[in-house]
Amino acid sequence: MNPSRNLFRLSSRVTAFSPIRTQAPIVWRRNLSDELKSKIDKAVKEHDVLVFMKGNKEAPQCGFSRAVVQVLQIQGVQDFKTVNVLADDEVRAGIKEYTSWPTIPQVFVKGEFVGGCDIMINMHQSGELDQLLRDKGVIKAEQGEQGTEAA
Repeated sequence: MNPSRNLFRLSSRVTAFSPIRTQAPIVWRRNLSDELKSKIDKAVKEHDVLVFMKGNKEAPQCGFSRAVVQVLQIQGVQDFKTVNVLADDEVRAGIKEYTSWPTIPQVFVKGEFVGGCDIMINMHQSGELDQLLRDKGVIKAEQGEQGTEAA
């Protein structure tokens, strides 16, 4: 058996999905300190809309971050806060652990994690984002959209 070709071994005692045991110990690294968790908690609670992204809303530094900024602006959210994860590696790794979400950008609305770029785009296209932003009081319904029909 060539161990470099076989990622999993099969036997009556080990399931097909058990990794091959190696001599090297598995080392887990915690990226989210209690101090950083507190800072993220505070920032998420302080701002109606908070985006952890590459760059900032004036100068996004990746296409996914730019797309999220554009979606928020199209939805009428002008007053949102951004955190540039490129400025601090601890924040970049820590926010992923905080949300258990592997990618950047990450969007929070009224303290609730909404998702990343794909989710924001899908919600925008389906109308769910508009509804969420209205329900949370981030954007207001225009006078013509108050639910009253013209006679």
